[in-house]
Amino acid sequence: MTALTALTALALAACGGGGGGAGEADKDPGSASPGSGTSLKGEKIEVAAVWTGPEQENFTKVLKEFEKRTGATVTFVPAQDPIVNFLGTKIAGGSPPDVAMLPQVGAIQQAAAQKWLKPVGPETEAQLAANYSPGWRNLGAVDGTQYGVYFKAANKSLVWYNTAVFENAGATEPKTWKEFLTTAETISASGVTPVSVGGADGWTLTDWFENVYLSQAGPAKYDQLAKHEIKWTDPSVAAALTTLAELFGKPALLAGGTSGALQTEYPVSVTQTFTGGDQPKGAMVFEGDFAAVNIAQTKAKIGTDAKVFPFPVVGGGTAPVVTAGDAAVALKDTKGAQALLAFLASPDAARIWAAEGGFLSPNKNLDPAAYPNDVQREIAKALVGAGDDFRFDMSDQMPQSFGGTPGKGEWKALQDFLKNPKDVAGTQARLEADAAKAYRTAAKS
Repeated sequence: MTALTALTALALAACGGGGGGAGEADKDPGSASPGSGTSLKGEKIEVAAVWTGPEQENFTKVLKEFEKRTGATVTFVPAQDPIVNFLGTKIAGGSPPDVAMLPQVGAIQQAAAQKWLKPVGPETEAQLAANYSPGWRNLGAVDGTQYGVYFKAANKSLVWYNTAVFENAGATEPKTWKEFLTTAETISASGVTPVSVGGADGWTLTDWFENVYLSQAGPAKYDQLAKHEIKWTDPSVAAALTTLAELFGKPALLAGGTSGALQTEYPVSVTQTFTGGDQPKGAMVFEGDFAAVNIAQTKAKIGTDAKVFPFPVVGGGTAPVVTAGDAAVALKDTKGAQALLAFLASPDAARIWAAEGGFLSPNKNLDPAAYPNDVQREIAKALVGAGDDFRFDMSDQMPQSFGGTPGKGEWKALQDFLKNPKDVAGTQARLEADAAKAYRTAAKS
């Protein structure tokens, strides 16, 4: 099965209603399009986000189109991560931005609890109802009030691979975890180390865990663990760690071995997979659609030199669809802020960045033709086709001190596990101790 066929199969298998047909609302921009005909001449709008480099440049193109339609002046405000801390400082100083892009569900909930956010207006509500499945709308809501518009999404259930290595080894795209391990052994026997892991960045290891856990334990358990309704000492966590140990416990299958994986940062884990022709440091690398940005820094061409397959099914489970995303929220209840949120909820805004690459939209009415190549189109179809049968990145739903801090909590525990995959019970105990502390602290704040 080809990469594109496999991804189409993933989309169909994941489709659970609410996927919607693409293209109906994705018409040529006109007077009825969000932002068109809305006069904001003289109004100044500040938008804060942590994006840098190509991401900032491409988002700025979206903002420029909004300026063109409305006459407003929009300024991009570079924010530091964690952005909630950055916004807290701005608010304390009396100068919050009009709109902010929040990269975690937990950040929306935290900002709403602090009463920093303004509910979306009627025009945005209408755009969300027309263009988004209930699952994506709910991610931007807190206690029934809609605050967020998920503009940029990620499909974090993908494995990218070097086609030349696969061809030389006679390897094919695996569908199951067992086949994945067999494929890794086949590639190793051909003389190339099969798997590149960016273990220096702990978030990549949380993504490994989440995909295995979602497929093996199922959505219900995933939701319970994300909310800490079950403990990290649960047998389902032990099962997922034991599965991961089948890979992490074989240093010969990891680029640079265990120590090399722990010293490899995410961008390098991708580029080293597609540098060196048919003799790269690694043949496969697991991560989201955004890996395309890093692949573009090499000479490899997506669709020929670099292809992708869905994260393998574990045990008797289903193919996981783990997502992430950035949501636009208003911190000022101004006409400009509300108009920008409505525009970002439209296919028109999504189309601009989609054409540039390195972007996925959860907007079900964005025409797939907007994406620059077939690989990205199929990845987007898999995301949108999942309807509400996806799960948001688990670590992004947790208190930041546990799920999103370098050198602490889940990131550190999984790095230690990569170093010693035999210590399943000890890893569970550390995860539970850190999680319990983080959730107690969050409850008090």
